[in-house]
Amino acid sequence: MQTGGPALPQQRSLVTEIPGPESMARLDRKKAHVADGVGTTLPVFVVAAGGGVLLDVDGNSLIDLGSGIAVTSVGNAAPGVVSRVQEQVAAFTHTCFMVTPYDGYVDVCEQLAELTPGDHAKKSALFNSGAEAVENAVKIARVATGRDAVAVFDHAYHGRTNLTMAMTAKNMPYKNGFGPFAGEVYRAPMSYPLRDGLSGPEAAARAIDVLEKQVGADNLACVAIEPIQGEGGFVVPAPGFLPALAAWAREHGVLLLADEIQTGFCRTGDWFACDDEGVVPDLVTLAKGLAGGLPLAAVTGRAELMDAVHVGGLGGTYGGNPVACAAGLGAIEEMRSHDLVGRARELGAVLERRLRALAETHPVIADVRGRGAMMAIELCEPGTTTPDAARTAAVSSACHRAGVVTLTCGTWGNVIRFLPPLAISDALLEEALDVVAEAFAATA
Repeated sequence: MQTGGPALPQQRSLVTEIPGPESMARLDRKKAHVADGVGTTLPVFVVAAGGGVLLDVDGNSLIDLGSGIAVTSVGNAAPGVVSRVQEQVAAFTHTCFMVTPYDGYVDVCEQLAELTPGDHAKKSALFNSGAEAVENAVKIARVATGRDAVAVFDHAYHGRTNLTMAMTAKNMPYKNGFGPFAGEVYRAPMSYPLRDGLSGPEAAARAIDVLEKQVGADNLACVAIEPIQGEGGFVVPAPGFLPALAAWAREHGVLLLADEIQTGFCRTGDWFACDDEGVVPDLVTLAKGLAGGLPLAAVTGRAELMDAVHVGGLGGTYGGNPVACAAGLGAIEEMRSHDLVGRARELGAVLERRLRALAETHPVIADVRGRGAMMAIELCEPGTTTPDAARTAAVSSACHRAGVVTLTCGTWGNVIRFLPPLAISDALLEEALDVVAEAFAATA
């Protein structure tokens, strides 16, 4: 299935080195005008994208295994997104929902109430970015419970604003030099099967013990957790961890805040990663895959919690922009009509088969993990859990030179994550994984 803008040939084609001369020239211009703090993983300037490929200014066609960090799940310029956006742009681009409302905002909230876990009454508030959604979810949790403390986990990533930096675990590059950070944020150990060897209930008991002793359940407004961690290394908690944590939170009046920003909207082979074990969070934060590439984020939660905040306490000038809402409705339509939940599972089967075969050949691969089209491999010195960040970077760089966009992540920078557009073809994915295998061989 290709749901991408121009009918781009779905193939890898290199006509220059990567990056090519025109991209390099434009990189000089970037250097002159863009702050150095804004980094670039692969300095190729893209002029078109669709299906599973990116076309750069030098005419190279690269296979995309990153989806703009899990954003373009429906493909770049998916028809359902493009048509709705064009229609909305022609009508009006902005009024500010807090000044004069419009149907698109309400339509998105209605869809989110239907799709997110649980059959309870729900309401939503719309924002621009995942970090903004997380900040507002914490605000809602604090008002609704009358408590201040927020629990987060080792290896967590929640954003780049002051509060979300405090909630994020990794110092470099996200936190270094940017303090002091917001207070009343406490960290508990995450279930990390490769490294702790604990069952889900055992890992949950360990985390709960830390929270009860170091914070106190009566002081906690919420426990914020990514059901599968993103930037922290695609860490999948052991089965039973999330349900045990949810049960403890519910018993003590602590709100469960599921950060589904990277895992949401079909990515893991369910609409949301919480669905895998039937966990129903009180609040869910959403962004990335929601709107096919346009900036749209949300907090969706139990209606009585969302309504706890006073009128005017939530919002923002651009939150729920009408064009972004149109894109969100188009993206959800694409997900439904193309059964992208099922497609993510199909892609996950291909990824798991190929990555496990690769691990049998290369003992540097210590773990293959993930669900659906959100898979990863962790690289360690063979026979150990000592991270091998150098080999990880070398493999990823080799993929880039061969025309495949790969992303790394993890607390130690030793994880390669695979986030192909759900619009990619099996043949293109198989070819990309051939390149990955060649990169492992070349860097051995």
